[in-house]
Amino acid sequence: MATTRDPRFPDATTTGTVETRGGQTWYRVTGELGSSDRAPVVVLHGGPGVGHNYTLMMANLASDGRAVVHYDQIGCGGSTHLPDAPADFWTVDLFVEELRCVVDALGISDRFHLLGHSWGGMLGPEVVLADPTGIASLSICDSPASMGLWLEAAARLRDELPAAVAATLGTHEEAGTTDTAEYAGAMEVFYDRHVCRTVPNPTEVKDSFDQLAADPTVYHTMNGPSEFHVVGSLRDWTIVGRVGGIGVPTLVVSGAHDEAQPDTWAPYVEGIPDVRTHFFAESSHMPHVEEPEAFLDVVGSFLRQHD
Repeated sequence: MATTRDPRFPDATTTGTVETRGGQTWYRVTGELGSSDRAPVVVLHGGPGVGHNYTLMMANLASDGRAVVHYDQIGCGGSTHLPDAPADFWTVDLFVEELRCVVDALGISDRFHLLGHSWGGMLGPEVVLADPTGIASLSICDSPASMGLWLEAAARLRDELPAAVAATLGTHEEAGTTDTAEYAGAMEVFYDRHVCRTVPNPTEVKDSFDQLAADPTVYHTMNGPSEFHVVGSLRDWTIVGRVGGIGVPTLVVSGAHDEAQPDTWAPYVEGIPDVRTHFFAESSHMPHVEEPEAFLDVVGSFLRQHD
């Protein structure tokens, strides 16, 4: 399944693929590109390796006439999967390059908004720093400015879990048995508190998690076995010392119960010259799912201000 259909968000107007390094990158567009004065917004999903599905509520940003572009980053979802690619294939630069291939192919490289969630909100600043050409604004949603800060926050949140749950997590991580059902069950307790508090998870969220379970190559290589046990190549990633170079208007949002705690994204707020923030009081890591109307209002207003 490449995409998810649900009456809570609009169907795609068009879908297709773009040739990128490693294979084909699948995309879907809601609305008509080039039919409005409003700049299109390109959504960067999280993971790495968690397909676009769970971000599809953001397709409702098309309600004011702008086009919304979703795509599956290479290695997941409807894009080419590369389970045998060497670990050093999966780099930040690969995904920066892929974004540029997508906007070039769609003919929107001269003017578009960039909206990244979680890992996508880490990737977005990297795209801007590599080349800000055409980027009207940047939205960073529920994202850390360094994995060190992320891991410190995760450790604090884990300390608040029931003792038996925390013990199960620690035992399996130490033993290297994070692929067991017991570990998955303990992990779900954390996820229900700090990743998506809408339980049971909506269809689009479940679809993304199901795709991740079917092929966790990118996620396991770059992140690790879970949101709070990061042992992959991104473990030492940081953008803290570089955020001052982000020269486009930027919105930073997060949820009150978010695994991305305030100190993880504070460097963006403190260092980006043109920045504003919003805090969703009833959300964890997915305000677009947990408080969709408020999310669409806040982000939609920001985009309109910078069209």
